[in-house]
Amino acid sequence: MPIRKKAFLQALSPAPPPRQSSTGVVVARLSANENPLGPSPRAVAAVQEALSTIHRYPDASGVALKEALAARVNLHTDQVMLGNGSDELIMLVCHAMLGEGDEAVLAQGSFISYARRIQAQGAITRQVPLREMVHDLPAMAAAITPQTRLIFVCNPNNPTGTTVGAAELMAFLDQVPPDVLVVVDEAYLEFVTRPDFPDLLPLLRDGRDNLLIVRTFAKIHGLAGLRLGYAFGNADLIAYLERARPVFNVNVLAQIAGLAALDDVDHLERSLAHAVASRVFLTDHLRAMGMTVIPGETNFVVAAIADDTAVAAELARHGVLVTPLSGWGLPGWMRISFGTAEENRVFIEVLRNLMSKGTVATATIS
Repeated sequence: MPIRKKAFLQALSPAPPPRQSSTGVVVARLSANENPLGPSPRAVAAVQEALSTIHRYPDASGVALKEALAARVNLHTDQVMLGNGSDELIMLVCHAMLGEGDEAVLAQGSFISYARRIQAQGAITRQVPLREMVHDLPAMAAAITPQTRLIFVCNPNNPTGTTVGAAELMAFLDQVPPDVLVVVDEAYLEFVTRPDFPDLLPLLRDGRDNLLIVRTFAKIHGLAGLRLGYAFGNADLIAYLERARPVFNVNVLAQIAGLAALDDVDHLERSLAHAVASRVFLTDHLRAMGMTVIPGETNFVVAAIADDTAVAAELARHGVLVTPLSGWGLPGWMRISFGTAEENRVFIEVLRNLMSKGTVATATIS
């Protein structure tokens, strides 16, 4: 007799493999929202110095990194949680908060991991369509039921790059029942320039206990390969979530790199400047080719295309990797991560060439 399997987990499709070129040659990897300038040089130096210590287990509590993160935002150390990437934190939150029959609310067309982690717990996903490619917070508030236990808000949103402002988000939080946890994913926070972007930290300082802010070292810090995320929340909430955490979930090199990256101001400034320049370059050229581009504040842009899956496959044949968004619930759109200046130029040249041959067609969406 075969082992018994949970039906809701069995129904979950395996995690998709990384997008690859059909020829095996990649000239521009613009599919993973990585930092094209590489990792923080200070983090690299710190990791190299620490390599001889990897026979020792890491600090299971990550105290030094927690203290540094807490000090930067004027919170207490017990209000910080570390994760093996922010995706592990999302998984742990779902594990801790959801059971079979519970409900979670999120946007349709947001980070794909939310729905997967919810389904893995046997919970019910209530997805609310985006409004003009932005979280429809009033509709999300209306979707809350007595069975709702968890809400995800990705701000800036992946994969659209759009944001919600402070007034709108605060109004939304005021409508959420106190027994429902709101997870605000700020993975792309450092790229934001809008002046009214929400600062949620004062809510935590004032004792709000149904809010968790999730951030990462993977994006602007360039530490995606080390897997390091963190979260801020009420001390009681963090203590509860810690019960679901594996003991040594963040390795020693990730902790050391994170500490060093926090002080690498030069790398942060160069990375932000490159992102701004890349956004202008790609947006201008894509629009010049007749494409609709979503204004965003991340390290990627999103453009309308007639058949996103086919276009992504055709680009991959030429060694250019992008992300088609049909699988994210946004058919007809593709996400292009910022590469180096040369990679950005290659992408535009390849796409322009394919369009001139009629291989790729634009889709203007208003």
